[in-house]
Amino acid sequence: MPALEPVAWTALPAELIAFWTEYHLCTLSTLDRHGAPHAVPVGATLDLDRQCAWIITRRGSQKVRNLGRDPRLTITQVDRGRWASLVGTGEVREDEESVTRACELYAARYRPPTPNPERVAIRVTVARILGSVQVLPEA
Repeated sequence: MPALEPVAWTALPAELIAFWTEYHLCTLSTLDRHGAPHAVPVGATLDLDRQCAWIITRRGSQKVRNLGRDPRLTITQVDRGRWASLVGTGEVREDEESVTRACELYAARYRPPTPNPERVAIRVTVARILGSVQVLPEA
């Protein structure tokens, strides 16, 4: 299994970047209050300019509560034999700039999100990237 450690954002393989712009749902795994994995489907986006990933969600969601206790997470995307996981930490952000940025990237990859006054953004600091050789051919 190829891995990029540490993440060199300016040198990400074109195959990986393309894979994370295609329309695929992802699975976000956080840790619940007992330390067990809590996995849910999400839309996730890479932000090459700010060298992070983003997820939008509702303020009161279980994933937000989990990240408040333990910021560790993994986002995984699969398409047949192609897959990639972003491993790192998540910070819940409620400021307008972060939520707007996350929503703009979400709209570009998926569709414009419906208005939600409870919306927050999760800014993901990526520590490493794992993936199949189809998306990380040189790792």
